[in-house]
Amino acid sequence: MGTPAGTLTEIRELKAEISGLRTDLQRFVERANQQHVDAVLGGIRKEYAGAFADQQIGSAKADLSLRMVEDCPMKTTCYGAFTEFLENSARHIAEGTVSEELIQSYREKMAALRKKGRKEECSTCFTELGRLFENQVGLMQTLGIYRKKNETDTDFSGVPDDAVVRDLLEPVASPPRFQILKALSTGTRTFSDISQLTGLRGGNLLFHIRKLADAGMILQRHERGDYIITDKGFKTLTAIAQLYQMVNV
Repeated sequence: MGTPAGTLTEIRELKAEISGLRTDLQRFVERANQQHVDAVLGGIRKEYAGAFADQQIGSAKADLSLRMVEDCPMKTTCYGAFTEFLENSARHIAEGTVSEELIQSYREKMAALRKKGRKEECSTCFTELGRLFENQVGLMQTLGIYRKKNETDTDFSGVPDDAVVRDLLEPVASPPRFQILKALSTGTRTFSDISQLTGLRGGNLLFHIRKLADAGMILQRHERGDYIITDKGFKTLTAIAQLYQMVNV
């Protein structure tokens, strides 16, 4: 005997309801995990923002001294202007949020400084200044301080091949690294915790951790401290989960 029509309708309705509940649950988990990430990053910003800013400034001064044109008579003057610029921008690392307008204003200030440099050799020093500033912007993104505005249209022509593979695909193209990201999405983990999770030890595990850290997807609280997922890491993990669900419907 076949299944009665009324029962089939009830089954279909039940399946639809379960599917809806599953979607709602997934959204709840994603929101809860994002709240966890935001809370952890907020704590790190509060506790270590000053140290991050000081480290950025110290590293920037050392790099400027090493990489600016040595025999230029304007080196001392430019060095002072560049360090002041980077000190001012680094202070924003301690802030809760940094707007895209603020970042753009600093880029405009760099452009204005660049116009004052008439010599061909100036490009060397200004290139270094730009690199150091973008390093600061990268740290702000890692800490979730600076988030770019979402674009409504997807323009694939502007997606850089090498950067996407290097900074997004390659870091997660490994079961252990993907395991690490998933584990950190729900809480902080020690090196020992991650070792037990992945079954990796010593240098082998450190290799995978460094891959994720270099890509800005995870962060260590401090030397020998716990590991956490960054805003970039969580967004990457969320996008992969959504893509997997989309292509496996």
